[in-house]
Amino acid sequence: MDGTTPAERSGMADDASAGRTPRGERIDLLVGRHATQLSAQLQQHRERLFPPSSQKTLRKFTSGEVADLLGIKDAYLRKLHLDGRGPDPEVRAGGRRYYSASEIRALREMLEEGAKTPGTYLPGRRAGDHCQVICVINFKGGSAKTTTSAHLAQKMALDGYRVLAIDLDPQASLSTLHGFQPELDLMDGGTLYDAIRYDDPVPIREIIRPTYFDGLHIVPGNLDLMDFEHDTPRMLIAGEEEPFFTRIGSALAQVESDYDVVVIDCPPQLGFISMAALSAATAVLVTIHPQMLDVMSMCQFLRMTSDLLRIVAESGGDMTYDWMRYLVTRYEPGDGPQNQMVGFMRSMFGEHVLNNTVLKSTAISDAGITKQTLYEVERTQFTRSTYERARESLDAVNAEIEQLVQAAWGR
Repeated sequence: MDGTTPAERSGMADDASAGRTPRGERIDLLVGRHATQLSAQLQQHRERLFPPSSQKTLRKFTSGEVADLLGIKDAYLRKLHLDGRGPDPEVRAGGRRYYSASEIRALREMLEEGAKTPGTYLPGRRAGDHCQVICVINFKGGSAKTTTSAHLAQKMALDGYRVLAIDLDPQASLSTLHGFQPELDLMDGGTLYDAIRYDDPVPIREIIRPTYFDGLHIVPGNLDLMDFEHDTPRMLIAGEEEPFFTRIGSALAQVESDYDVVVIDCPPQLGFISMAALSAATAVLVTIHPQMLDVMSMCQFLRMTSDLLRIVAESGGDMTYDWMRYLVTRYEPGDGPQNQMVGFMRSMFGEHVLNNTVLKSTAISDAGITKQTLYEVERTQFTRSTYERARESLDAVNAEIEQLVQAAWGR
C-alpha cells in the first residue's frame, strides 16, 4: 500500500479526471512544455497563412475607398486617370480601378502641389510643429489597447501622416498584427529595449522596420522588454545619471524629424517602461471597456498613475500633455448597464471622454484571427452592414483623434 487512505486515493483520482495538475509536478516544467507546444502550433498557423518565403502585403483599395480617403469625388479620380495624371491604377473586370497604398500616397503628393490650402492632402507636420507622441494605455487587459493602436496608426498612415508605431507590450500583439512573430523574427533583439538599455544602447534607427503600409514604420516588441523592468531598479541603486523616465524620449529625439505621429502601445501594467513612455508622450489615450469591474480597475490605475507620475514630475520629468482622452471600447449600444456606465463617465469626465466609441464587432475580432485589421481585410468577407458599422465606428474615433492632433499644432 502507498500509505494513502481510500478517501485520499479517491480525491487524487478526482483531480486526475478533472484535468488538474498532479501533486508534485513542477509547474515551471509544465508551463515551459505548454509554451513550446503553443509556439509550434502558432508557427504552423503562421506558415499556413504566410509561408516563410512570403511577407504580409496590403490589399489594393477601390477607387471609391481612395476617393473617400482623399476627400474627393470618385468621378474626379476617374478623370485624373483618364487624363494620365497620377499613378496608373490596376483595372479589373467591369472597369473597376484599384490603387495600392503607395499609389494613394503618390496621389496625395500630386494633389497637394495644386491645393489652395497647405495640408489639404498631406496633413502632417509643418515648420514649428512638434511630433505627436500618443500613449495608448490602461493596465487592465482586454481594454482593446492594441486594437486601438493598430487601427489608429494604420488610418493615420492612410490619411497621409508619417507614422511610427512602437510595441511596448512583451506579448507583442501589435507586432504580430504587422507580420512579426516575436519568438521567431526577433531572436537577436530588435525591440525598443535595445535603444533604451543602460549598457551600450543602439541608435533607434537600427531597430525601426518598415511595414506593408506606406508611411507606417514599427518598432516591434517581445519579452526582451521585460529586461528594462529588471535593469532599472539596479541602476537606480547604482546612481545611474540619466533618469530612467527620459530614455524613451531621448531615443525618439533621434528620429523625431522623420515622423508626424508616434503611437505607443503600452503594456497592461504600470512599470518603469510605461512611466518612461508617459514621460515621452505629448498625448495620452486611455482605453476603457464600459463594465463596472473595468471602471473600478481604471480607478485604481488612475490613482497609481497619479502617484507615480507625481514622483517623476518632482524628479524633473515633463508631465504636460497636449491632450488626454478616455476612449470607450467594445461598446454595445443595446446593453443597458454599459449605457449607464458610459453616461456616468461622461458626467464625471466631460470633454475628456471622446464623443465617439469603438463598437464591439465580430468584423474586428474575426479580422484579428487572420492577423489583420479592419483596414486590411476585404469587406466582402463580411456582410455589408456588419463591416460598414464597424468601419464607421473606427473611422469616427480616428477622425476625432486626428482633430486633437491638428489642434495641438494650432490648426
